[in-house]
Order: sequence, then C-alpha cells, then structure tokens
Amino acid sequence: MSQQIQLQRLREREVDDRIEISDAEIDQFLAEAKSDGGKRSEYNLAHILVRLPDQASPEQIDSARSKAEKARAEAAAGTDFAKIAASYSDAPDALQGGSMGWRPEDRLPEIFAGAVKAMKKGDVSGVLRSPGGFHVIKLVDRRGAEEGAPVEQTRARHILVRTSEVVSENDARRRLADLRERIVTGGADFAELARQHSADGSASRGGDLDWLLPGDTVPEFERVMNALKTGEIQFRLTPRQGEPTDVTVSIRSGRAENNVAKDVRDAFAAKLSPERYTVEVDDGEDILIKKKEGQPDFSLELVDSDVQNVSIKIEGE
Repeated sequence: MSQQIQLQRLREREVDDRIEISDAEIDQFLAEAKSDGGKRSEYNLAHILVRLPDQASPEQIDSARSKAEKARAEAAAGTDFAKIAASYSDAPDALQGGSMGWRPEDRLPEIFAGAVKAMKKGDVSGVLRSPGGFHVIKLVDRRGAEEGAPVEQTRARHILVRTSEVVSENDARRRLADLRERIVTGGADFAELARQHSADGSASRGGDLDWLLPGDTVPEFERVMNALKTGEIQFRLTPRQGEPTDVTVSIRSGRAENNVAKDVRDAFAAKLSPERYTVEVDDGEDILIKKKEGQPDFSLELVDSDVQNVSIKIEGE
C-alpha cells in the first residue's frame, strides 16, 4: 500500500503539474459531471496500520494479525478510534488519530476502496491485508454520491483439502465428508478442525475468510455459501450509566448448541473491549461475561431471536 501511495504522490508532483487541459476538455468534463448528477464519492477515513517487516516469518505475520484484530475489536466495541490508532498504529499519522482526511475514491488504495463501498458512516472494517501489513479503517463520513442499496456481505469459514498426486479427488471428498460429520453430529469445533486440516492461509485463523463481498469467491463457492440458512440472535449489554452495546450473532441452522455457544462468545469478544470484559464458554454451552475490576455493573438482555431449537436463558451472578 505504501508503494501505491508513493507512486500516486509522485505522479501528482512530477506529472500532473505538466498536464495542459484545453477549454474543450473542461467543457466535456463539466457536461459529464452534470449528466452524472455531480455525484462523485469522497470518503473521510481514519486508519490503523500494523506493519510487517520484509520477508516476515509466519510467527511475525500471526503476531501482527493478532495485534490488528485486537485493535479492530476495541474499535468495534466503541473505544475512541483516535486513541486506538495512537496506541496500535505504525503509520506516520498514528498520533493524529490515523486521520487520512477526505479522499476521492480514485485516490484510495485499492483494498480501502473495495472495503468502503460496503460501509456506512461510522462503520469499522474488518482486518485488511496488504503487502505492507494489516489495516483497519473507519469510515468517518462520506459525501458526493448518494448511497445506493446496501451491499450484502457474508462472513464464512472454510476448510480446503487440496488434490495432488497422492490425494485424489475422491480422497479429498472423503476427508471433507468425515470432517463435516464430526462437526454436524459430533459437535466438533469448525475452527479447530480448520486449523488442523485446511491447506490454505486461513487455517491459522480457524478457516475465517472474514467478510466477503459478492464476487470475492468463485461462483460455485458463493452459490453454496448463500444457500446456507442462518438465523440471528440479538443481545444488548448496557453498563450502568453507559451506552448500550448491541451484539448480533448469525447462527446456521442445525448447528450444535456447544458450537452456538462458541459463536455467541466470539461475537461478544469482537464487540466488547478486552480491557473491560472477559468472555468465555463454560461447561460447553454456557457463556460467561464478566466485568473486570473497576468496571461498572451491567445488564444483559435478549432483544430478539429467530433461531429454532436453541434455548436461551440469561442469568446474573
């Protein structure tokens, strides 16, 4: 990304100053802008960069990713983004809260431009990967083009078994069928099996592909992914004299209750600040949320659920 920004600035400094634009070209540009309603998108962004060294080792990559995911979790929990950037970011603008200011879409790095299209004002992106490291961006504001219909995103995990000279297609299918059986009927943890058996870069993340936009995967994968039925459980955690935090958990139908518990735990862990709360699974199917010392008491309520065959009961200690 840094090379992309440097090249952009070099082009602006060394090339754009020498361009001569005729009156006819200006008239044409104004005519096109008018026909387009003058709707040209600009984005006000803030970002966090966790830099990777050249030829980073797998351990360095995992460490950097974990740092970026922790920063993202704090941002999603409502912690001030500028403070998070000052604490975590390796970018030169870290002490300015990671502010990038207003940028038209064509002046954004490609990975940023792709992410912001699906974001609303105030949204925080997932962790984005570039050759230079891991990024988290916040859409502070947008102007120009009217927001169109929201772009549907899907978060998925997968397990990849590659075929080779020693692993035939039938062998790969049998392995995947066995793994599926262990998950569906045996209650095995999908993420743990992905770490052990998946043959791609997402294995260390439990097969997590993060949020996917339409077209991000091959058509057959996207078709099957979109055909999976999911429901939602909505919770609300409200600290005393504080703002509530809404947590929505997507649950695939037929999922074992111990895996539903892990899904709920992961959703709360992503939204709540680790400096304020701990979230864990107890006895396989119970989720414990505890405030850390010095934090205010809180209430937890079930707002809504359309997930069938899952019993939810909230109790305080």
